[in-house]
Formats: sequence, C-alpha cells, structure tokens
Amino acid sequence: MSTLTHHSGKIVDIFNERIFPGTIEVRSGKIQSIVEDETVTETTFLCPGFIDAHVHIESSLLTPPEFARIAVRHGTTATVSDPHEIANVLGIEGVRLMQSLAQQTPLKIHFGIPSCVPATGFETGGAILGPDAIEELCLDPSLLYLSEMMNFPGVIHRDPEVMNKIAIAQRHGKHIDGHAPGLRGQDLRAYVEAGIETDHECFHIDEAREKIALGQKILIREGSAARNFNELWPLLAEHPLSCMFCSDDKHPDDLMAGHIDRLVARAVALGIPLFAALRAACLNPALHYGLRCGLLRPGDAADFVRLQDVRGFAVLETWIDGTCVARDSSSLLPKSRSRRANRFFEQEITPSDFQVSAGIGDIRIIEAWDGQIITGAGQAEPLIKNGFAVADPSRDILKIAVINRYRAAPPAIAFVRGIGLKTGAIASSVAHDCHNIVAVGTTDEALTRAVNMIIRKAGGIAVAGRNASGRILPLPVAGLMSDGYAEDVAEGYADLTREARELGSPLHAPFMTLSFLALLVIPALKLSDKGLFDGVKFEFTPAFVGLP
Repeated sequence: MSTLTHHSGKIVDIFNERIFPGTIEVRSGKIQSIVEDETVTETTFLCPGFIDAHVHIESSLLTPPEFARIAVRHGTTATVSDPHEIANVLGIEGVRLMQSLAQQTPLKIHFGIPSCVPATGFETGGAILGPDAIEELCLDPSLLYLSEMMNFPGVIHRDPEVMNKIAIAQRHGKHIDGHAPGLRGQDLRAYVEAGIETDHECFHIDEAREKIALGQKILIREGSAARNFNELWPLLAEHPLSCMFCSDDKHPDDLMAGHIDRLVARAVALGIPLFAALRAACLNPALHYGLRCGLLRPGDAADFVRLQDVRGFAVLETWIDGTCVARDSSSLLPKSRSRRANRFFEQEITPSDFQVSAGIGDIRIIEAWDGQIITGAGQAEPLIKNGFAVADPSRDILKIAVINRYRAAPPAIAFVRGIGLKTGAIASSVAHDCHNIVAVGTTDEALTRAVNMIIRKAGGIAVAGRNASGRILPLPVAGLMSDGYAEDVAEGYADLTREARELGSPLHAPFMTLSFLALLVIPALKLSDKGLFDGVKFEFTPAFVGLP
C-alpha cells in the first residue's frame, strides 16, 4: 500500500528563485504535487537537501552508514564520494566494500571511479588500478564519474596510460573530476582540453577565475585541514552556475559540528544572494553529475529539508525518499558496525630505525601551514648530536617519518616545521594517498612508541606523550575507518586532538594536516615511504641541501 504525506511551509524553489507558501504531497517516496497556497501558516522553510560535491568518506574515519547518521543531521541528503582512499589500500575490493556499506543507509552516496591508484609511482601502495580496472568499473552504472585526476603532469604531457583512462571514462559517458592545485596558463589549458571538468584545489581566487573561464566548475572546499571558503566565496555571486560546495576531507568532530549547511549560512551572512548559495549547495552538483536525488519538483524523489529560516539554516528535519531520517538535530538512522577488511604488514620498529646520519649543508624542511594541504619548502641548519641529525623542538624543527605498511622496508625520514610539538609524537595510518604510516615527533623514542601502537592495531591514530602507554584510536577497516559508532569515534578523535595540542601543536586539525604531509601531488615538499619529494619539480630530493 502506498503512503501519502503532506508537508506545508514556505517552499524554496531554487530553479525559479522564489519562495512561496504551499504544500508538498508525497506518495511512496516521490513528490506527487507542489501546491502554492496562501492560506498556509507554517513559517518554516522546505528546501532541497544539501549535497557534498566531493568527499572522501574514509577521511571521516567513519564507515558510510555511520557517516550518513551524522551528515543527515545537517540536512545532507546526497554526496559525491570518491573511494580513492580505500582503493589505494584494497583496490577494487575496497570500492566494492564502500558500495556495499553505502547500501545500508538511505543517504544517497554517489561513488566515482578512482583515477589515480596510486597517484604517482613515487610511493608504495596496496593496489594498482590500471586501464583494465577502470574499464571494469566503468561498466558499473552506479559509478557516475572518473574521480579526481591528480596526475596533472601526466595529463599535460599526454601520458598514454593517463589518457587511456580518460578516454575509457569518456567512452562510457562518465564525468571527469580534476585535481590541479596552482595550475595556470598553458598547462592549465592543456589539462582542461583533455576533458577535465572540475577542480577543488584552488587556493587563490584568480586561479579559480581562470579555471572557470576555461569551462571548469569550481568546488569550494572547506574541510578539516584544507579551508578555502574564505578565499573563494566571492565566486558564488560572480559565477553562480559554476560553483559547488564540498568538504573533501572532514574529520568526525568537524562533521558532528556541521556540514554543507554551515557553508550556506556563512555565504548568506557574507552577502551572497540566497539562491546563489543554494545553487552551490543543492542544484549545481545534482545537475552536473546527474545525481539520483530529488530537487523539490513534482516527480522527484522526496529529498528535502525543513529549515527554521534561510539565514542560520538550522535544520529541523531531513527527508530522503519520503522518510524522515533526522529531526531536531538527532539522527533517526540506526547505528551500524562494519566488517573489517585490511592490508597491513605488522613488524615493529626500533628507535635506531629513525636515526639520520649527519650530511652536508642545511636540511630541507617541509613547512606545514594550518588550514592548508599545500606545504612550503624551507631550509635550516641541522641540530647534530653524536653524528646524527635530530629534532629541535626549540626551533619547531621536528622529525617526520613515513613507514611502508605493506611490506618490510626502512622508514623514510625528513624534517618538518609547523606541527609545533614540544614533546612526544603523533602518528597515523591515514596518510594520503597510499596510506602508509606517517609520524612526526620530537625524539626517536617517541616516534617509535607512536608508530608501534599503530602497527600493533593494524591501523589507527596515535599520540605518544607523557603517558608511557600512549593513546590510540584503532582504525581496523583498511587502516582508515573505525568499525565503531560515530559519536564514540568523534569523542576519541577529539581526545587525541586535545592531547596533541597539549604536546604543543597549535593546529586546528593536527592529524588531518599530518595525513597530507605524504600527499605528493600537492606542492611543494612532501615525504613518501621512498623519500623526500619535490612536488614542484615532481622528483625526489635529498634531505640535505649539500647532497647531490
């Protein structure tokens, strides 16, 4: 038997940019009619649900059902989700795992096909997705797009394998997402002409304007570490048809606090026209990607939110396919535990593994910046003790290590500034893109404690501080996600963040920043399990300036 419900209020028609009193009739999950009615006295607003236009659910440390439980509280009804992180660990098996988990929630999670697994050949990952794998995944109609093409040098120089992947996706009618931080001029033109349709890596508004002029859509990102909203928000008024909102990577405590709803509110508070902000949050992603979600039209799926007002955008209810999934800031979706799947080489290390013999000249230093995933490339005179270069917390020069989690190999060691620890160490098995173990510490002993905690648990986020035992949040699902409940994960993550700050870190999201210090496709200086990497020249570089 079909069910019939009626929802009255001030209806937000984004297509026609008007708000009117009326009633929505919903039958069996579909909108049957929308009737304008001046007699309606309900003062709340009915609006299409919010869409995250680019997110790696794995980075929330939550499985898709648990991510969904929190996201719907904020009016999110759909996501454009790249399973790139788990694909780097488990390959196609990881993509299928995410799909199966997503089927357990009504949140409309639209997965893409990871384009760059691994992102480069300069690190060790758990899997390789070549053209044959792309072809196999393109045959799945539920996978709507080729996810972020991070190998922009390969695109620019028309690398045969890269271009083959793009051609396969185009042949199957898939959209193609971009990832090209700082790309300008002729290189950008060559990148766009290859068929790349979007970019979420703009750090400067002029860069974004240039990309829009060439036909790209710009995803305004506000994640836990990378925060570009303050730089890019004027684009919403300048180019309302070319902008979307996304989070990219959002840790669980940030997700608990807000999602796309907060970006809409911030935009309107800054003077962006209401419908321009809502287009970025609701319509543009759905129309660009052809998402399977409703946009508040007769015949659409009944995916909408009830808002207190269109200033603060407080979400009172979230509806998906005609079912209420959140009300009054509480999720109505059931809690869910996930099965475990992983790939982890469990061999503990010793402090001697982190020793760096003194070299010639200054040391190169990765410069980490709060709120950014790009890094600088600095230099400094090393602190030498007993013939070894060591961390110098007094100058905020700490040791960073990346440890291969897939097979036995010596750690790669370098130095970093900006993490700010005065004592102890932090470590994580979430390290974009191949998700080897990344750690930053003030001593080799502290690094050892933090890393070994992660090895023993086959994945997690850890702090080695004043407590000899340390603290870890286990991540047994691919070393990326917890198999527990969102609230517990958020609390555990918040505790670890607080401990990292007590050790001296000033960063808003120290573990998210840590995870990007191994991301080679973002300039300028990064560290992989194979060594220090110059992301501008796209080649390895020695830790000591005086070495060839």
